[in-house]
Amino acid sequence: MSDTKNKTVATPSVCPVCGSKLAAGVSRCEICGTAVKNPPARGRRRQASQVTLSLPAALGILLVFTILAVGLTYLAVRGLGVGTPEVVEATPTVTPTETATSEPTPTNTQVYTPTPLPPIDHIVDVGDSLLAIAVRYDVSIQSILRLNPGLNSESILTVGQRLSIPQPTPTPSPEPTATLPPAAATIAACETVIYTVEANDTLGAIAANYNVNLLAIMEFNDMASETVFLGQILIIPLCERNPTPGPTPTPTPPPPYPAPNLLLPQDGSPFSLAQDTITLQWASVGELRENEYYRINVEDITEGTGTRMIIDYVKDTKYIVPTSFRPNEPTPHIMRWWVEVARQTGVTAAGEPSYTSGGVASMKRVFTWSGAAPGSTPTP
Repeated sequence: MSDTKNKTVATPSVCPVCGSKLAAGVSRCEICGTAVKNPPARGRRRQASQVTLSLPAALGILLVFTILAVGLTYLAVRGLGVGTPEVVEATPTVTPTETATSEPTPTNTQVYTPTPLPPIDHIVDVGDSLLAIAVRYDVSIQSILRLNPGLNSESILTVGQRLSIPQPTPTPSPEPTATLPPAAATIAACETVIYTVEANDTLGAIAANYNVNLLAIMEFNDMASETVFLGQILIIPLCERNPTPGPTPTPTPPPPYPAPNLLLPQDGSPFSLAQDTITLQWASVGELRENEYYRINVEDITEGTGTRMIIDYVKDTKYIVPTSFRPNEPTPHIMRWWVEVARQTGVTAAGEPSYTSGGVASMKRVFTWSGAAPGSTPTP
C-alpha cells in the first residue's frame, strides 16, 4: 500500500509554442519541433485550465482589433466635423448676411457718443443773466443748468459766481429746443444784437438808438426796471423795431422846374410917387403841384442893410408889390426882384409853413421907385 501511495505518475506536458500535447518522456514537440524539457515527475495535482491560440489565429485577432480601432477613430472624427472642407467653404456665405444687417445701423448713434469737450469756466459779471450768457456762448439755458447743480431758471446770479458753460457741439440735439423757455424760443426766431452798456447810457437812449421799443428790451432781458449798469450786457431784439412813422416826405422827388421867364416890368423901369402899386409878371413854368408855389423875392438895395425885402408865395404868375414897400423919401430906391418855384415840406415850430427850392431861380431884374416929391414934407 505504501509503495503505491508514494509512486509518482508523470503527467503529459504541453508545447509552449504551438500548444500541442507532449507525450511523456519526449524532448521535442512532434508538431512544431520545439525542444522541451521533460518536467520532473511529481505527484498529480489539479491544474488551471488554459486557452491556447495558434500564431495565425493570434495575428488574425490582432488585425481585427486594429481595423476596429481605425474604424472607430474615423467615425469619431466624422461625427465631430473636424477638418471637413465643406464647413470652410460655407463661411463666405455668412459674410454677406452680416454686411446686410450692419447697413441699417443708424448713424445717430455717433452723435450721442462724441468725445465730450471740457466745459468753459465763466465768472459772472455785472449785468450778466442766464439768457445773456447762453446767447454769448451759443448754448441753451438747459445745458448750463445741467452742468451747474442747484441752479435753475429763476436763480439770481451774483457777481463773481463761477459757472461751467458747455461747449456747443457741431450737431446739437433737437431735444433742448423743444424745452426752451419762452424767452429763449423767441430769441431763436428773432434777429438780435448784443450791446454792452457804456458810461452815461440809459435804457431809453439805447432803445431810441436802435429804434426798438423800450418794453421789448426789458422783456428780452428779464428786467424789472429801466435801470442799467456800466458793463451790463443787453440783448436788443431787432425784430421789435418801431414802425417807420408815415411815408417819407419826398419818396420820389420830382425834377426841378426851369427858371421862370420874367415879363414885366422891364429891367431898369422907373416908378414914381404916382404909382401906388407895381405889378410883377412872369411866364408859367408848367402846372404846379398842390404843395408847390412861386416864390417872389423883392429887395430894397438902396436901403443898404439888406433887411428891407419881401418874400412871398403865390400860385398865380403875377404879384402886386404893396404900397407900404414904397420908400418915404424923394430919392429913388433901386428894387431888385426875381422868381423861383418852391415846395412846402412841412410846418415850423411857430406854425408857419416851411419851403424848399423846387427849381432854378430866374434872372434878376431891377426897377426904381421914388417916394415923396422933392421939397415936400410928408403928411403925418
